[in-house]
Amino acid sequence: NLLDDCSRLHLQTRIYQSENLLAHLDLLPSAFTVYGLPLEIYVDYHSIFFSSTGVTQLQEALHFYGVSFRYAPTPQAKGKIERDHQVWQARLPSFFASEAVGDLAQANSAIEALRLHRNAHQLHRELEMTPKAAWDSALAENRSALRPVPNCPWWPFVWSLRSALQVQRDRRLVVANHSFRVDAAPGSWLILCNHP
Repeated sequence: NLLDDCSRLHLQTRIYQSENLLAHLDLLPSAFTVYGLPLEIYVDYHSIFFSSTGVTQLQEALHFYGVSFRYAPTPQAKGKIERDHQVWQARLPSFFASEAVGDLAQANSAIEALRLHRNAHQLHRELEMTPKAAWDSALAENRSALRPVPNCPWWPFVWSLRSALQVQRDRRLVVANHSFRVDAAPGSWLILCNHP
């Protein structure tokens, strides 16, 4: 769930089988493509976001486009998004049961419609307007630091799970128990990009 802190607009909401790097590599660029690149994303100290020994692959991808993390000092500091998660978690199971939603594709299609409806129709008590109205107001008053997604040939590669593989002596590469012939020197390293 990606929530704009200022307007409370839900930028993207999806269900994945697990919270892992591929899920974030899918969620973030899809939101950025529609809404623009932020300067920062407010996160916790999950290992996808933070490593005490270096830079995570997600940090590296975001840094490539000038986006950084701001870390919440405590779980309570992320109250807005955590309360929002609780709302989704409380309402979705009964909604899915009543609508006979049986798989992730159906679930995410339904969630997309709910996300857009919440943005356009749910009056936020603090803002006294809908998230969509608050978002539109910020844009109209030039109070947004979001940047357009660049026309960059690296975009699909930056948002992929990358791993280095060494070319075998017979000029073959082994990927997930499959062997592929490649036009690369034996012993050289290639980057495998696993897209979400």
